[in-house]
Amino acid sequence: MSKRNRVHYSERTKPLIKLFQKLAYRHSTWEVFSDFLLMAACSISNAVDPLYYDEREKQYMDTVKKYSKEEVNIFPEIFAELVWALEQCAQEENMQDILGRVFHELELHNKWHGQFFTPQHVSDMMAKIAIGEKDLTIERRGFVTVGEPACGSGVMMISFAKAMQEAGYNYCSHMVADCTDIDLKCVHMCYIQLSLYGIPAIVRHGNTLSNDLAGWSQWLTPVYIMGGWSLWPWWKDADAMQEGGDPAAVSPPSTPETSESADVKPEFDVTLHESEHGQFSLF
Repeated sequence: MSKRNRVHYSERTKPLIKLFQKLAYRHSTWEVFSDFLLMAACSISNAVDPLYYDEREKQYMDTVKKYSKEEVNIFPEIFAELVWALEQCAQEENMQDILGRVFHELELHNKWHGQFFTPQHVSDMMAKIAIGEKDLTIERRGFVTVGEPACGSGVMMISFAKAMQEAGYNYCSHMVADCTDIDLKCVHMCYIQLSLYGIPAIVRHGNTLSNDLAGWSQWLTPVYIMGGWSLWPWWKDADAMQEGGDPAAVSPPSTPETSESADVKPEFDVTLHESEHGQFSLF
């Protein structure tokens, strides 16, 4: 799609804003937004990751019981609008940080002690500078690792994936992200959007400055799990790789079975659909 025909982000966020406000009569907007993030993140995780299923199912049920039946029915509408918005952005090859924009348009940043996310155009510029026309790391070893110590809503990872796409790389198989944030709401926002955009990633709830991750949670995106990244120590191989080494020795696995240390895990009925651009989508 031509850049001239791209829909402005405000057209994507308006339906989401209306639905959140629809639930804000009996509950605060902050509470509704936070609860939606938790339930959406738990739903995605429990579709593909059995390790945390019981814990996250309990979190989901404890949260949803605060709402009436009529109110509960609105949450799937919000999720559907979010999926549609991200899908449209992906089809236009103009991936956007939708949840980050909704967060600010609902004026929740005031309650969150003045926390502001990186503007999309700034993160897009930074990602293009990092990638350039041809990324030598990808050319050498077949993939690139991207770390984000304060991920927020995930805008930097979204911009990096978009820059990779514009440079001719398939971010679903040539990129793996490691994201951390000290605020669980940010973790949920980042995890939801990276999951729906099909970006392989670990999103951690932790303190990057103190390197304190013990007892905190981590969230693995569906493409990260189903692409085999969770069964292969890519971070160790990437660090050990020396200049001029064989890229095939550390190339990402095509399927989970390529890892010799893979554990036998239950199979889930989740399908990834490939678009004409080679990117994956859950819907």
